[in-house]
Amino acid sequence: MLTIWVNEQLDPGGLMYACIASCSEELAQDCHQSFKENLTEEQQQLGWIARLRTVTSWEQVPVNSLNLG
Repeated sequence: MLTIWVNEQLDPGGLMYACIASCSEELAQDCHQSFKENLTEEQQQLGWIARLRTVTSWEQVPVNSLNLG
């Protein structure tokens, strides 16, 4: 079964600010760490989040994502 790792950075209203998808767990973990570290303290207090999730189909990946091979 295919596993696609999806990194998302969401604003307080739930709108996606950035999204990167990859089949590599290692790349995904590195990206997620970077997304978390790049959120300022103020953004975090306002409710911005970095989320890492998995899906099993490219159809489940948001259209506006950057795809890393």
